[in-house]
Amino acid sequence: MKFLSKKATCNSHGQDSSYFLGWEEYEKNPYDEIRNPKGIIQMGLAENQLSFDLLESWLAQNPDAAGFKRNGESIFRELALFQDYRGLPAFKDALVQFMAEIRGNKVSFDSNKLVLTAGATSANETLMFCLTDPGDAFLLPTPYYPGFDRDLKWRTGAEIVPIQCTSSNGFRITESALEEAYQEAKKRNLKVKGVLVTNPSNPLGTTLSKQELELLLTFIAKKQIHLISDEIYSGTVFNSPKFVSVMEVLIENNYMHTDVWDRVHIVYSLSKDLGLPGFRVGAIYSNDEMVVSAATKMSSFGLISSQTQYLLSAMLSDKKFMKKYVSENQKRLKKRHEMLVRGLKKIGISCLDSNAGLFCWVDMRHLLSSNTFDAEMELWKKIVYEVALNISPGSSCHCTEPGWFRACFANMSENTLNIAIQRLKDFVYSSARDSDIQNHQHSNNTSPKKKSFSKWVFRLSFNERQRER
Repeated sequence: MKFLSKKATCNSHGQDSSYFLGWEEYEKNPYDEIRNPKGIIQMGLAENQLSFDLLESWLAQNPDAAGFKRNGESIFRELALFQDYRGLPAFKDALVQFMAEIRGNKVSFDSNKLVLTAGATSANETLMFCLTDPGDAFLLPTPYYPGFDRDLKWRTGAEIVPIQCTSSNGFRITESALEEAYQEAKKRNLKVKGVLVTNPSNPLGTTLSKQELELLLTFIAKKQIHLISDEIYSGTVFNSPKFVSVMEVLIENNYMHTDVWDRVHIVYSLSKDLGLPGFRVGAIYSNDEMVVSAATKMSSFGLISSQTQYLLSAMLSDKKFMKKYVSENQKRLKKRHEMLVRGLKKIGISCLDSNAGLFCWVDMRHLLSSNTFDAEMELWKKIVYEVALNISPGSSCHCTEPGWFRACFANMSENTLNIAIQRLKDFVYSSARDSDIQNHQHSNNTSPKKKSFSKWVFRLSFNERQRER
């Protein structure tokens, strides 16, 4: 240990978060329909596997791109040798056009303002290096993606100050919450350099409203700080309201000739919209020439392979296919989302109304033994070890209210999702029976909350059995 750096030995990576611990438990005992039917089903991975058949079909119909050929001639050598770290022009052009199409062509993007990175993780960290010094802070609305504790802080030394959002208004960002977070940072002697939002939200699965985006732009203009809009789920919006990019609001509100124009930065990736996380394709888009220049230099440490760029430039340039893919993928996400919400509703578990993403924000507050985060962890452990489902507890997303969980639905088959829902159903009813037995044995010591919970579940169970007959 003494021969290693402080960075190598510190515990600030966030790997001990329940978000990552759930993954570790899954990897020890992964579910498989044939080989391990009692294993843990992975519902903690926001991965889109619903439209892989469309991608594979395109590859079969475009053998030149898949085989690294141009007009039937191999270009393997050309791609394998050194490439400029700024990226292949054809790929950058295709990517900015795709980004515009996802946004209904209401905005356009200049490929010269695009910096390629090895995924959104690298893009967000690179922006932190560009915009903060160690000890500076960014404000993030809660709940937020657990990986941000690693991506934004671990190597950069930046700090995160939460903007506390609550279920009372559907976890929407308010002016008072923004100001309270800013003042909290000042109390901690932190210099606030900006706000980072995910739009659509991970873990909420909701899109930011135009009013929220206008509020954010007004706030950063007033405070003279930056705004990062992580828009990696922009192509997964499957219900109204439609996705509104911060770039659209910038233009509508005539920020083009103000200094705010240079202080808004977009992060994008093909990991979610195309379901290609293994390809490590991310990007930063910024109107600030200095940010683009610095980020481009830093991108040398995390490049996208030339082979990947060549293949995807061909795919993204196929406008007819991409239009079909995006439309069909959104239909499949909507169907799968409805399947999970409907299945949970039947067992008395509701979800936050959402219109995007690969997950649901699930309300299990009524299943807690008490309104505490200890009770949330107790319930989470039961779900992981007894129910054999890996879902992410709200506390790992810095939610201020115990009892919320993120459950992913797009990384598995329809049959596997049905099994996951059935497992939860069995758990809820089993818990209710156990609670009822304890109520009879210890009726004088049982809280009214537990009694009412038991009656509620048995009433639900009876109604469900009636519907099944």
